[in-house]
Amino acid sequence: MFDEDFANEKSVIHRLDPRVKIVIAAAFSSVISVSSRWIALAPGLVFSVSLVLISGLPIRKVCLRLVVVNSLILFLWFFLPFSLKGTPCFTIGPFTATKEGMLYVLLLTLRSNIIVLALVSLVSTIPIFALGRAMGRLCVPNKIVQLFLFTYRYLHVIHLEYLRLVNALKIRGFRPTTSMHTYKTYAYLFGMLLVKSYDRSERVRKAMLCRGFKGKFYDMTRPSLRTFDLVTMLLMCVAVVGIALLQWTRFIY
Repeated sequence: MFDEDFANEKSVIHRLDPRVKIVIAAAFSSVISVSSRWIALAPGLVFSVSLVLISGLPIRKVCLRLVVVNSLILFLWFFLPFSLKGTPCFTIGPFTATKEGMLYVLLLTLRSNIIVLALVSLVSTIPIFALGRAMGRLCVPNKIVQLFLFTYRYLHVIHLEYLRLVNALKIRGFRPTTSMHTYKTYAYLFGMLLVKSYDRSERVRKAMLCRGFKGKFYDMTRPSLRTFDLVTMLLMCVAVVGIALLQWTRFIY
């Protein structure tokens, strides 16, 4: 269920130091998220697509990630074009879509897809525990790193507990319908799952304290940035700075 689908390839992107990929992903996403000029978003899209191609990720799986994101964005297309004032484009009953609204939701869609493609190429290609170590080396607060790693470690345990409770309901003849009994049953199900999750977390905490845990994970590896990592980070930083200049300056258009 929680396989690292994109972390097992051998591309140039996969060989980069995780810290480099995290820094570039954060900088690029920050610039794109506030960009509003098409002349800045166009090279951003080229940059993201290039990363996907260089990383050698399965295009079908990448497209499935985009489908999930765009299925949420689809709801914006039903509301935003009719919510902003401007030049009318078309009318559906009492509602009028405007040119400004259409352009704005198109801008949001493009931003979202560019950021998702970049994150898939850079962050999803890092094994989870390597990602946690890299976050710690980048001075991310220790508690956030631990919460991230423990969440990943025990998600499948909570999922198995959920399946066990669902099977228990089925054995007892439960069939979901649109009735108050069904709603109460699901409320009891998630309540029990929350209680069991808390109980498991307490047992894990006590087990770790018995083994001498002092609130810190010790990293036995000694990573170092190679020349390849530094050169690649420099080139990517130049690309991000170029996109930022296109957004906030007028030296081209």
